Amino acid sequence: MKEVFAARLKQARLLAKLSLRELAERMNNAVSYVAIKKYEDAKSLPDESVIVALANALSVKPDYFFKASAVELTNVEFRRKAKLGVKEINSIKEIVKDHLERYFEVEEILQIERSFQNPLAKNAITKPEEVEDRVLALLKSWHLGYNPIPNVIETLEEKGIKVIEIEAPNEFDGLSTYVNGVPVIVLNKNYGSERKRFTALHELAHLLLLFPENTEHRIVEKCCHRFASAMLIPRPVMYELLGKVRVHITLAELIMIKEQYGISVQAIMHRANDLNIVNDYIYKGFCIRMAKNKKEEGLGKYLGVEKSYRFRQLVYRIAVEELVSLTKAANLGDLKAAELRDIIDAQI
Repeated sequence: MKEVFAARLKQARLLAKLSLRELAERMNNAVSYVAIKKYEDAKSLPDESVIVALANALSVKPDYFFKASAVELTNVEFRRKAKLGVKEINSIKEIVKDHLERYFEVEEILQIERSFQNPLAKNAITKPEEVEDRVLALLKSWHLGYNPIPNVIETLEEKGIKVIEIEAPNEFDGLSTYVNGVPVIVLNKNYGSERKRFTALHELAHLLLLFPENTEHRIVEKCCHRFASAMLIPRPVMYELLGKVRVHITLAELIMIKEQYGISVQAIMHRANDLNIVNDYIYKGFCIRMAKNKKEEGLGKYLGVEKSYRFRQLVYRIAVEELVSLTKAANLGDLKAAELRDIIDAQI
């Protein structure tokens, strides 16, 4: 019991982004930070009053501390990791673990089996140009065709990939990993649709593409970027939209593509350069002109919706079918019980 309590206490503290001293202060020093450290090291177990005080300080219920975690995050690589502090990295990991624990429990209540097979698991990638055919193979395998993917996040969820959006600092782009054999992608909730779509597919590339050992990080990232762009606008579509060779391209054309396909103007031009639709000179000139407007203000935005509905729908289902109590369903869905009650009262 000490080990479970220790792990859960540390998880809750990291979720709250608190140091040991800060947690003690939030508890009005009911116990010292030294005592809390002993709890986290499983050297001692607090009495009931201290457990309640810890729960209140960390905004969890007391029984939270006694439920063993079924999720372990390993081999997690953060994009832009160097710009994130240790506290932020640890907090993001714990937020992801907490969400996945609740997600997995909801699926278990509904007896939903989790399985995933990588359609691109056969051949390794050795250079970015090889990504193009891998993308076409994946689109065929997943029956996606060449039309714009209307909702990348929801599409990935439908294919067995857990996509989690979290509140995070601007320095955090995304991460991907496997948890208990399940592919997981984490995105920054605060980013715009075009960036979420691109990042989600970039992280998908990290999950699906195979590389020879000792491949340079630079090459891996270049391949993952090209994968994301090619998923959003497959090569045949790029040729159809822009032609095979262009000397001049209007901003109006790029904005229309952005609004329909959900990819930034800058990424469209990068892709055009990758496919030799525009040469390096034209592309560099474009980059110079865009340097003062990297956020693409006034250059349109994706007209579709980019979010996942699956987890919340499953929570509503276990609540309305009374498979668990309303309070339990609300806790799993990270909702207020009153809010959930209003939702299920509106049933047909």
